[in-house]
Amino acid sequence: MSRHPQVSSQRREYSHGTLTQAQLLPCPIAQFESWLQQANDAQLQDATAMTVATVDAIGRPFQRMVLLKAVDEKGFVFFTNLGSRKAQQIQHNANVSLHFAWLPHDRQVIINGRAKALGKAENVAYFLSRPKASQLAAMASRQSRPISARRVLEEKYLELKQKFAQGGIEAPSFWGGFRIEPEQIEFWQGGEHRLHDRFIYQRAEPTQNWSIARYAP
Repeated sequence: MSRHPQVSSQRREYSHGTLTQAQLLPCPIAQFESWLQQANDAQLQDATAMTVATVDAIGRPFQRMVLLKAVDEKGFVFFTNLGSRKAQQIQHNANVSLHFAWLPHDRQVIINGRAKALGKAENVAYFLSRPKASQLAAMASRQSRPISARRVLEEKYLELKQKFAQGGIEAPSFWGGFRIEPEQIEFWQGGEHRLHDRFIYQRAEPTQNWSIARYAP
């Protein structure tokens, strides 16, 4: 196996802080919101960006970056084209993993849970809240389908821009969101000498209280 020194030699110490169970809030959603607020206050770029991991019909995993659009006690929400690969994979297997990486704070959060489609009212409300350019882009792109060239996408966008120049845009039926209802949430804080702090909240049912346990890094 060939080695690339510029890759294998890269390392740094994680010295931003430590994490103890006493510092954790009883509810992982509240704990997540606290860390997210700290990331936003520090003006970390794309603090709401998360990796969404799904699997296809034969168990192959796929990952992509998506923006978190809402979070509350019910779960974590994102929106997409319902014909996209991730949406189709969720229909086959609703088990989803989310990953937030706030690297300047030496922090990660991993959420495992099940995806549930949002209702029409929530989909329409969010779509209409988007800038018009984003609405047009969503309509122009048949996400995850092959296209012959970028100009095909650009021409479709310009066609729609002209069509809706004087009026509003209705939410398309192929646009919608998913809420990931968490079953397990892990908080990871980088530590010196690679002695990181990991705590996992778990519950088997949405009506149960969360348990918290420390795990070896």
